[in-house]
Amino acid sequence: MSRLAYYPIPATSRLGSFTLSTAKRWSGSLGIWGVGAGTALVFFLSVTPKVKNTLLLKIPVLSSYYDDKTPASDKPF
Repeated sequence: MSRLAYYPIPATSRLGSFTLSTAKRWSGSLGIWGVGAGTALVFFLSVTPKVKNTLLLKIPVLSSYYDDKTPASDKPF
């Protein structure tokens, strides 16, 4: 009869069931999803004044695109 061999992972190299090897395996995929989600979030929030003034107008390449060129007489508020 064969024996069941159990070699536990030391508690110092894991966090619950999450180990360093699983972190290495998932890091690329999670990084790509994170960049995609961040890009989509900035795209959808680009119409809000807070995101537009604090983030998008400070990027040199994008500032000319997001700069408001509407004259003050044409703004209703």
